[in-house]
Amino acid sequence: MKQQAVFRALADPTRRAILKRLQGGALSAGEIGEAFDITGASLSHHFAVLKQADLVRTERRGQYIVYSLNTTVMEDFARMMLDLIPAAGGRGGKR
Repeated sequence: MKQQAVFRALADPTRRAILKRLQGGALSAGEIGEAFDITGASLSHHFAVLKQADLVRTERRGQYIVYSLNTTVMEDFARMMLDLIPAAGGRGGKR
């Protein structure tokens, strides 16, 4: 997992919203774009950042590009974030 790329991708609220929409299943670029008031070029940039972080997968279906979540990377990222939180009782005393 490319941690820096993942953090960069998740830092933007539009990209987080795109990922949220993809939780319901694969969508074409047009279907995703309908939910946002941004230019096609801006949307394309967001897709490129998400792809660079390996958070989404793409598949060409005829003339459409369909995006889906790469759940493996999402799970690895969640696991890494949870590892940053100290385990309960790990310090031996109260603060």
